Amino acid sequence: MLAHPSTQPGKEAAIRVPTDGFIEAKGVSVFYGAHEAIKSVSLQMPRNQSVAMIGPSGCGKSTFLRSINRLNDLIPGCRVAGELLIGGSNIYADGVDLVSLRRRVGLVFQKPNPFPKSIYDNVAFGPRLQGVKRRGVLDQVVEDSLRKAALWEEVKDRLKASALGLSGGQQQRLCIARALATKPAVLLMDEPASALDPIATSKIEDLIDELKSSYTIVIVTHNMQQAARVSDWTAFFYLGKLVEYAPTNAMFTAPTQKQTEDYITGRFG
Repeated sequence: MLAHPSTQPGKEAAIRVPTDGFIEAKGVSVFYGAHEAIKSVSLQMPRNQSVAMIGPSGCGKSTFLRSINRLNDLIPGCRVAGELLIGGSNIYADGVDLVSLRRRVGLVFQKPNPFPKSIYDNVAFGPRLQGVKRRGVLDQVVEDSLRKAALWEEVKDRLKASALGLSGGQQQRLCIARALATKPAVLLMDEPASALDPIATSKIEDLIDELKSSYTIVIVTHNMQQAARVSDWTAFFYLGKLVEYAPTNAMFTAPTQKQTEDYITGRFG
């Protein structure tokens, strides 16, 4: 039986601060009714790098991820305290345009969720909502997005075919292309490869590595080897608290918190 992690009473989270905090949380707490799911988290995520969030199930990783594009707003009884800034602007300030925010902050879910439309129409969906109507412009957006998602060569001759006919890995890359089509600054990924086979997972990981030069990527993963492979920074959450946040190499080779070391080495989780 796995041992319970050491609790280190009274010890503050170990936070190392990147030089460029493009996404910045300041005392962010998330409540579901009276339950505090995220407890006063503060951290900075650098521009054009990838940040992995790790921790056992129920520790708050996905809740914090969804707070970055305010998807938690859709949950009855959910409220957020503190400030969460993207590019210096508090996304929880009064009057924030949620449509504009979610255009800037794309989200890829755990399981591929293509629309029951053609491959082309899946990628063109967001730009059309933004008012793009010219076919030539849409064609270019679709091609560019599919190329960025490393899918163009596989589907360029069947763009009018149903997206539901693609393999699971292709569907997930299509969902990434659909997110990229609205030209976001941030790409959120919630366990994007957990439902995929090893070959498809490898393609998603390679894609993350390529995309981070143009996007700030935040990924939730239960797979610590994956976190070590794809991220520049890693945040370890436990029971709604941010226990440690550091460059990934430092986190996995020399964690400063006993809880982090216990989780990474498999003593609990």
